Order: sequence, then C-alpha cells, then structure tokens
Amino acid sequence: MLSDEAVERVYRILAREMPGRTPDAKGPKGQPDAFRSCVSCMLSAQSLDRNTAKASRALFALATTPEKMLELDDRAIAAAIKPCGLYNNKTRSIRKFCEALLAEHGGVVPDTREGLMSLPGIGRKCADIVMSFTFGKDVIAVDTHVHRVCNRIGLTDAKTADRTAQQLEERTPEWALRDGHFWLIQFGKRVCTARAPKCPTCPVNGCCEFYAATRSTS
Repeated sequence: MLSDEAVERVYRILAREMPGRTPDAKGPKGQPDAFRSCVSCMLSAQSLDRNTAKASRALFALATTPEKMLELDDRAIAAAIKPCGLYNNKTRSIRKFCEALLAEHGGVVPDTREGLMSLPGIGRKCADIVMSFTFGKDVIAVDTHVHRVCNRIGLTDAKTADRTAQQLEERTPEWALRDGHFWLIQFGKRVCTARAPKCPTCPVNGCCEFYAATRSTS
C-alpha cells in the first residue's frame, strides 16, 4: 500500500481535480430525506445509476414514507421499480425494511452505522452512504467504483468492499473524510474506469501503484 504521505498527496490532488459533494436525496421541503436515501440505496444493488434513478422517481411518486409504502401492494412496488432489476427481491426487501423501521424506530431512520445496519436490506455500504449523504457524517462509503479505485491506486489492499471501508477509515486524513467519497466516485467514473483506465493522463499516476507496475512491465 501507499505510504501515509502518498495517501495525503492523492487526496490533495483529487480535492483539486474532482467535483465535490452532489445533491442529496431531498424531501418535499428540500431537506435531506433519510428514508428515501435508504430505499434508493437498496434499489441501486446491481443496477446502473440511470435505472436506479428512474425506479426511485417512479416509486417515490407513489409513496415517500414507510407508512405509505406499506399501504402499496407488492405488484405496485414491483412495477414502479422494475427498471432497476431484481424487482421482486427488492420489493420484499423494501417491505421488510419499512416494517422494521416502524416497529423498531418509530419510522425514524437512525443516524448511526449500527442502527442502520440493524435494519433489513441495509449493509455497510448503504449505511455509510446514508450517513455521509444524508446526515453529513465524516464517512467514506465504499461502492464498486471506490473499491476498485482504492485498491488499484494503493490507498487500500483489500479483497472486499467492507475491508476497503475499514482501511479507508484508518488511512484517510480527517480533512478528506467528508468529501472523499465523492472525489473517489467521480475519479472512478471519469479517469480510473473499470476498463481502459486513463493512466497516461491521470492526475495521480505519480502516486499510483498500478501505473508504476504497468510501466515497469511495458
């Protein structure tokens, strides 16, 4: 893995080169909506961003609270979220999530990782996304892009997204925790792509272990 000094340099470069925080899932008054953030994250599993967004819009046109969601029958939920795939499984997960949220938390989404992960359908990635995007906590959520980028560059050395998240917590400078998730996502989408990463023009190639290894073998 990269040294602490190199990790600091990577984040400084990303802070300069990548856009910052993106809009949160908003409620009717423009405030961050934790319930909608949780449900959208559940819908995003194995789905393209555009399909998740389409499914979320359709579902939230029908219901925006756990109480209203449970008033819908499974067919209505499944039809709304069909664009994001696995809609039958996700329908069941959404229903179980809403039931548990009401029974255990009075319908109020908890703002801790432990509380979020106690709810059906919410793993560490979703919990960290909600904590970061909605509650403004200093957490780096690890999705596919972040997991790939961090292990390719050398910020982490982990086989699973959960382990990547643990290592990032330990290695990310405190000043970068709030926006690091957004920088890494945009970097993974724009530069450090899954296929054909733009290594020669990458702003962090001077620190990147992957780039150093590929150059030495070429």
